[in-house]
Amino acid sequence: MLDFAIFAVTFLLILVGAVLYLYPASRQASGIPGMTPTDEKDGNLPDIVTSGSLHEFLVNLHEKYGPVVSFWFGRRLVVSVGSIDLLKQHINPNRTSDPFEMMLKSLLRYQSGLSGDAGESHLRKKLYENGVTKSLQSNFAVIQKLSEELLAKWLSFPESQHVPLCQHMLGFAMKSVTQTAMGSSFEDDQEVIRFRRNHDAIWAEIGKGFLDGSLDKSMTRKKLYEDALMEMESVLKKITKERRGRSFNRHVFIDSLLQGNLSDKQILEDTMIFSLAGCVITANLCTWAVYFLTTSEEVQQNLYKEVDRVLGKGPLTHEKIEQLRYCRQVLCETVRTAKLTPIAARLQELEGRIDQHIIPKETLVLYALGVVLQDSSAWASPYKFDPDRFSDESAMKNFSLLGFSGSQECPELRFAYMVATVLLSMLVRKLYLHPVKGQVMETKYELVTSPKEEAWITVSKRS
Repeated sequence: MLDFAIFAVTFLLILVGAVLYLYPASRQASGIPGMTPTDEKDGNLPDIVTSGSLHEFLVNLHEKYGPVVSFWFGRRLVVSVGSIDLLKQHINPNRTSDPFEMMLKSLLRYQSGLSGDAGESHLRKKLYENGVTKSLQSNFAVIQKLSEELLAKWLSFPESQHVPLCQHMLGFAMKSVTQTAMGSSFEDDQEVIRFRRNHDAIWAEIGKGFLDGSLDKSMTRKKLYEDALMEMESVLKKITKERRGRSFNRHVFIDSLLQGNLSDKQILEDTMIFSLAGCVITANLCTWAVYFLTTSEEVQQNLYKEVDRVLGKGPLTHEKIEQLRYCRQVLCETVRTAKLTPIAARLQELEGRIDQHIIPKETLVLYALGVVLQDSSAWASPYKFDPDRFSDESAMKNFSLLGFSGSQECPELRFAYMVATVLLSMLVRKLYLHPVKGQVMETKYELVTSPKEEAWITVSKRS
């Protein structure tokens, strides 16, 4: 029998287990093509372990069995959908829950907002989204300043110096998110360093088996995680208390939550979710975007031409951001090529149908987004980094359907798009971005896709 630690192979297995625990039902095949259980107790978990990640397992499964497949998590059936046409049959654009937020809250053992009154969930979602929008508008100058600081740092490097891209982007993202979400106290680098230490300790357990039992077996790991979570929650509570009922020069994310009819617990949870997810999504979007630009001189030059045409010698303003359409195409293609968030999940609340297949009530349905984003029937030359594909309106419609653009995109991704646009426009204005020869980029697929090792680049000044 497999050791219980195999559950650590991916974050989503924890969610699957939680959902199936909460919604017990009989073990029953549905007639959907897929794998029979490899192990009587563990189902297809050995196959997932062998594949390396749930995403890679689903890639192989869909290649073998088609766009709708099934597999076994323990003794329970799970269905995965891996084509845009079939996702259109299943996705309900009127849902109030965000699958990314739902997964992260499950992993953090947060309960509020995961169930309950639909009207209340809708209002809370709108408050959260409006908080992100308003904080971006109010803190645009802050994001510019942080981008300028990073640019100045890179300008000071000799052309031969290798730049640790992941490290720099994570630091930049953490400063952007903390100052935008929680205010000026995070202008102090020591506060950011403390935040990063706690953030890293918490995120290290998310995606590698936070509830798999291994955390309880290691007192050192458990204490590190619990201390980090407690310290981070303590900081958020302190900021909430300091800003409640007061007026500040800059409106930040937590101020919007304070203006809503939320409990202190809900404010704490929503600020934690935005802080954790916002940092990781922003950091990895920026990392992959810069890395992909180093691989294509043509794309980099096209982006430079657009920035030069729109901005001229003037400053970047919030209004001009909307005119940087090619930059948005670059970021959309970055999300697609990197498969930034490779999996989403929904609970089949009522019996439904996908194609000719019946999906039983209370089945967990996975959206294999990483499969769909590189499906050759939906994307020409799917493995090529080609931002021009998003000049086609149909491509943008598909992207919006998948939750990566438009009204369906998660607030943290919307925040990341804005921050990355500001950063890229400043970098390409002053710098050429170059790859490091011989570097092989391997990918780690978890809740958010990231490079497995540090990504290195070099830079040189534009004349």
